[in-house]
Amino acid sequence: MPVIHHAESRRTETPNAVVTTFASPTLGGAGQVVWRVDMRPGTSGPLHTFDAEQVWTVLDGGATVELDGEEHAVMPGDTVVMPAEVLRRVHADPEQGFVAIVAAFPGGSAATPDSTDRIVPVWTV
Repeated sequence: MPVIHHAESRRTETPNAVVTTFASPTLGGAGQVVWRVDMRPGTSGPLHTFDAEQVWTVLDGGATVELDGEEHAVMPGDTVVMPAEVLRRVHADPEQGFVAIVAAFPGGSAATPDSTDRIVPVWTV
């Protein structure tokens, strides 16, 4: 399907954010995944690794992104390339929150440092 209308996008709520999938193998038959992350002010995602590279472009708000132990402040217009298998965590600005568009290859899995179990987030399939 070449056009995926907004009403067809998939919305997933997590404890820290709303994730909206725009395209994926199961949504439009795409060979890539594109999603939007809307993080609530002051929230943080879990510390984890992902087995595929992700590219995040900030649309609104701001965040501190932890990558392999280094912190990077990001604001609208900035793009973060998150390499595969690098520990990461995103902390949304305490007042504005954080909005980003993310692109990645489908089917990537995530794991926390204290777990050997990997999960494939539903917004990436």
